[in-house]
Amino acid sequence: MTTEVRTVGPGELIPYTDGIRDVYASAFAAPPWNEDPAQADVYAERLARDALRPGFTAAVATAGGTVTGFATAWITPEIFPADRSYGQVAEALGAGRTRAWLCGSLEVNELAVAPEAHGAGLGAALLDAVTGPAPGGRCWLLTSTRAEAALRLYERTGWWRVGGPVPGKAALVVLLGPRHPGRAEAAGGR
Repeated sequence: MTTEVRTVGPGELIPYTDGIRDVYASAFAAPPWNEDPAQADVYAERLARDALRPGFTAAVATAGGTVTGFATAWITPEIFPADRSYGQVAEALGAGRTRAWLCGSLEVNELAVAPEAHGAGLGAALLDAVTGPAPGGRCWLLTSTRAEAALRLYERTGWWRVGGPVPGKAALVVLLGPRHPGRAEAAGGR
């Protein structure tokens, strides 16, 4: 069966919502996330709000009409948020680097592939589809250092880890995209 990866805008998400919810539930139930399947419903509700963010973009992978993966991203506001894990990210990077590297950049929020579709290159294809419009190549994401398969994917596709883990129990780490102009400065800090 052929898999198709397609970029979709906010107004095109509705037909994919149930499939995205299912992929989210199966992808994030496993370690290190260990999310309760009910969190997928919470994510579907949040996705509807996230789609209203400036610069929102999404990519969806389908095979035979079934969603097998998705990715979402948006432009990080110029005034860096303090909710969720943002405050910890700003603390880890410092105000100057947070402003220079993350504000105004395309932020990859979620990337998930159904477990049965792993190993087919969907993660890389979704990541490429959703980050293609990154302004000046400036894109970033946050993941857990415990998400070893995800980290291997990101590093294999040219993403660069910035420093050590972000403070907090989730052991999060910031990664800059392959064409992000801040990579040179980040690499110099090693």
